[in-house]
Amino acid sequence: MKSAPTRRRLVLGFGTLAAAALLGGCGFKLRGPQPLAFSSIYLGVSRQSDLGAALHRRIVANGNTTITDDPAKAEVRLEILRDQTEREILTLTGGGKVREYQLQRLMSFRLVGRNGNEWIPVTTISARREYNFDDAQILAKEQEEALLFRDMQIDLIDQLMRRLAAAKP
Repeated sequence: MKSAPTRRRLVLGFGTLAAAALLGGCGFKLRGPQPLAFSSIYLGVSRQSDLGAALHRRIVANGNTTITDDPAKAEVRLEILRDQTEREILTLTGGGKVREYQLQRLMSFRLVGRNGNEWIPVTTISARREYNFDDAQILAKEQEEALLFRDMQIDLIDQLMRRLAAAKP
């Protein structure tokens, strides 16, 4: 007769094997660099801007696509039509002071091929964050707001890269 610890290991082993089979069967895989369907791209945003530098780094890290400075030589052009940040009052205290803000960052873009056909039509993506505000900690709250906007930019670049990876001519 088997002991309880041996049975427990056996059941745990079968459970682990079943979970691995289910995850493998459903198509689960870790995110990583996703290859882009084009060999060269022109970024319609300055490399000196935070957005342009971050996009440049992500596309170069992908490895299979080069970034050109001449739109005529690129297979596709990424056109950033709008990159906008907004700050909106979410709630007020009884005394009329701001208690919470909602931050939003919107980006509209399209991906156009060399011959003018749209690989991705005009698309708007957005990210939102909320944070509590305290008049007594204005400098800290300004830094928190800047960090939240930076986090939203990373989120938007992730969304944009997924859309670029799914783009087909």
